[in-house]
Amino acid sequence: MRSYAAVDLGASSGRVMVGRVGPDSLELTEAHRFPNRPVRVPEGLRWDVLSLYAGVLQGLRAAGQVDSVGIDSWAVDYGLLDADGTLLGNPVHYRDARTEGVAEKVWATVPAAELYAATGLQYAPFNTLYQLAAASGTRQLAHARRLLLIPDLLSYWLTGEQGTELTNASTTQLIDPAAGDWSYDVASRLGIDLELFAPLRRPGDPAGLLRAEVLEETGLTGPVPVTTVGSHDTASAVAAVPATGERFAYICTGTWSLAGLELPRPVLTEESRAANFTNELGLDGTVRYLRNIMGLWLLQECLRAWGDPDLGGLLREAAAVPALRSVVDAGDAAFLAPGRMPERIAEACRASGQPVPGTPAEITRCILDSLALAHRRAVDEAQRLADHPVDVVHIVGGGTRNALLCQLTADACGLPVVAGPTEAAALGNVLVQARAHQLVGDRADMRRLLARTQPLTRYEPQGDAERWREAEARLATR
Repeated sequence: MRSYAAVDLGASSGRVMVGRVGPDSLELTEAHRFPNRPVRVPEGLRWDVLSLYAGVLQGLRAAGQVDSVGIDSWAVDYGLLDADGTLLGNPVHYRDARTEGVAEKVWATVPAAELYAATGLQYAPFNTLYQLAAASGTRQLAHARRLLLIPDLLSYWLTGEQGTELTNASTTQLIDPAAGDWSYDVASRLGIDLELFAPLRRPGDPAGLLRAEVLEETGLTGPVPVTTVGSHDTASAVAAVPATGERFAYICTGTWSLAGLELPRPVLTEESRAANFTNELGLDGTVRYLRNIMGLWLLQECLRAWGDPDLGGLLREAAAVPALRSVVDAGDAAFLAPGRMPERIAEACRASGQPVPGTPAEITRCILDSLALAHRRAVDEAQRLADHPVDVVHIVGGGTRNALLCQLTADACGLPVVAGPTEAAALGNVLVQARAHQLVGDRADMRRLLARTQPLTRYEPQGDAERWREAEARLATR
């Protein structure tokens, strides 16, 4: 068996996991977990990337001797370096308000339909393209000589070598998903200098060796390689979907829900753009055709507002609340910003003429029903737009721990749901490293190993499908 360290950074916490891989075994243990708390400073919301890097170093020390290290994180955000390779300030958080109104200015130069046809990326106000447009003319961007996405920045600090991993780059809205390369025309028309980006890397490529100072800090014995993985955490999570064929949908659950299909080529139609589906790149040239849904962020923000009550008890109470009494659009950008989430959900229900949930249990049930309904809409529309029918829905990520959400998703979709693994991003990270070292074979081999070794729970659809159709129609008319 070999050991691999998976650095897996989420929007609220980071962790270093150790995966031990053998010919017919796959074990994952947590070496270190640390918080990821953004900081609001006078100029806006920022990531505390130095604290994250310190957490990574602590995690590698706790992991012990490993054969390789891989890094994945959330998408779109970046650090800027000067000519000496020094970071020019903490990276801006994607929930920062600087991109408000920026998309319309970009579309005045490259209309939204043309932008989608060239890049296949759904509209989201925080896409890297809009962040760069918002930063245009700033002193910081003028002094920058390199832009590194978050996992590439951490990899650079570990190794001293710079690269831009493709699955994460595909979230910038500057990649042509059909060619798997930069969209030079889009960048040129918008005045974006692609020389800011380091050369593209693909999952499995070498990314350098841990620097001597890092070896000393972590207690590891070199050489220890860093291996490029699917550095967008969703790319790693989809790589860890334990599917047995191609007729599956996936929902990567956590702060966000990413619901969609794995396809051999992008869907770049105008109908797909209007439905706000995105074409991000995955392992082996695959396309992650999916829709971003606000996800468990809605519940996380409510729990914070309520003083972090016992989640298990709250879910039991929510299960007893009448189903589909009130629903909201879980993809609505109105829920993107932090703060006052229980009140905002209640206000949305009131504005749409639905019963207003008042207790934490009622609001929780509204959130979970709404998420399941959003999952249903995304899975149904993805099948139709891509002409790719599915027989099963795989839920991976943190939401697999929420049995009520998994069952509601099965009920809403009218399809069996297979939940697990929970640490999908870390497992996908580990397996790409193992594949680079010839311990496992292709994606099908990786998924067979996952299905044999990871605990999975199956949920069969129950209840009246007509109630979900009625709720969907009710939401569509609001």
